[in-house]
Amino acid sequence: MAAYAAILFSMILVNNFVLVKFLGICPFLGVSKRLDSAAGMGAAVTLVMVLATAVAWPTQQVLDAWGLGYLQTIAFIIVIATLVQLLEMVLKRFLPPLYDSLGVYLPLITTNCAVLGVAILSIDEGYTYPEALVAALGAGLGFLLAMVLFSGVRRRVEEADPPQVFRGMPITLIAAAIVALSFMGFSGVVDNLFGM
Repeated sequence: MAAYAAILFSMILVNNFVLVKFLGICPFLGVSKRLDSAAGMGAAVTLVMVLATAVAWPTQQVLDAWGLGYLQTIAFIIVIATLVQLLEMVLKRFLPPLYDSLGVYLPLITTNCAVLGVAILSIDEGYTYPEALVAALGAGLGFLLAMVLFSGVRRRVEEADPPQVFRGMPITLIAAAIVALSFMGFSGVVDNLFGM
């Protein structure tokens, strides 16, 4: 159980896909202005990460058994695109306000490199199926955490009065860099907590 906890917290804090690996920056910067849309996007990406890994891991086993491991990226993109399309239809039908607030960023989950990254990472790290699912859940929760935290930071930055040259995207990128730096301190905590 400690191994699963170490994987989960490592993916949330130490190996955060947005703030440490810098994957999934497009929705991170594009949807994090409002808390509700940031939380919705984070939840959607978390769901897609877990489902994509749940399908991609066995898909990789089949590809390897048939000697077609080199088709990994293409197969994973097809899996992710299918899942995102299904998610988009569900949100449009049952949660229209969230669907509208996510706008163009919802279909962009298909090309979100964080989703593809977590599926490939679970294979490259040699995780078992349960470990891969825990890693995907941790990566998704880390994405959600980054989105929600940065939503609060952006709200505060927008209320501030920075110099003219820093207004807009420059101050947003500086704020993102500071938030990313803060996550570097978690590496020692998780390592010592779980004896890694």
